[in-house]
Amino acid sequence: MPQEYTVKEFFEENSEEFDLEVLTDNLGGPIPITSEDIHRPAFALTGFMENFLHKRIQIIGETELLYLESLDKGQVADAVARLFSQPLPCIIVTKGLDVPKKLLDLTVEHGVPLLRTTMQTTEFIHELTGYLELIFAPRTLIHGSLVDVYGVGLLFSGRSAIGKSEIALDLVERGHRLVADDVVETVRHGDAILGRGREHLKHYMEIRGIGIINVMDVFGIRAVRIQKRVEVVVQLEDWDPSKDWDRHGLDEHYTDILGIEVRQVVIPIFPGKNITVIAETIALNHMLKVYGIDAAKRLDQQLLDMMESDKKTRRYLLYDHE
Repeated sequence: MPQEYTVKEFFEENSEEFDLEVLTDNLGGPIPITSEDIHRPAFALTGFMENFLHKRIQIIGETELLYLESLDKGQVADAVARLFSQPLPCIIVTKGLDVPKKLLDLTVEHGVPLLRTTMQTTEFIHELTGYLELIFAPRTLIHGSLVDVYGVGLLFSGRSAIGKSEIALDLVERGHRLVADDVVETVRHGDAILGRGREHLKHYMEIRGIGIINVMDVFGIRAVRIQKRVEVVVQLEDWDPSKDWDRHGLDEHYTDILGIEVRQVVIPIFPGKNITVIAETIALNHMLKVYGIDAAKRLDQQLLDMMESDKKTRRYLLYDHE
């Protein structure tokens, strides 16, 4: 997550999305935006300052402005002055409402950016909170390739030169979609891990022996996507005959990404092995498990039922002397 997010960055990235306009000349507030939460300072205007969360973006809507209209001139000055007893990142007025002159004067005096949006208060708070949650969400970089395979986000990881990019390229050629290659930026959003490529890399891919290619230019827009949820981590490892590889799939394995447990499948690599088809099978098998169909557990249960049935049959035949 960013250590700080300036009001200027916020405005430049969201002026059109949130239909924002600047009512002051200064966008460099006393403090940056450091929280994904917002604050409505209605209680602060009335004089209750015990829970005034001044480090958050302050949202002033129709309720706060109607309260100020109910006060006389001196009371308005006192009420508004309370907001500036602590440094504020910025103030945003909703619904395109007129801003009281005293509020505008104090924002200029204290260097606090004052913005206004035409959006309804509730809608704006909902959209703004969702945006800030994503901005301040925990994130990290993972060395690997992320591909959308049948709608399932497969993140291929493993040592350098083990073949992650080649597998991703083969999947793209088979009609699947590349999200990112080499470096995957992962972001925690709620209980999900979202993956995307770095801004400067986009959908470029390095293939040893060929060099750099742009997957979108070569295969078309249908071969790429900007972002995808990471659902399965496919760990590629060199074949080791002495290692006890998982052959039944009864035990689920997980890896931790930003505090979220993500399913992990370890696949041994050796010459001639068709990893592309295996990757497609991993994606399809994952979707079956999402729908509650687990082939390994179902076969295990069938074998147990068969053994129980055989046991009962043998017991019956043991005492059937007729």
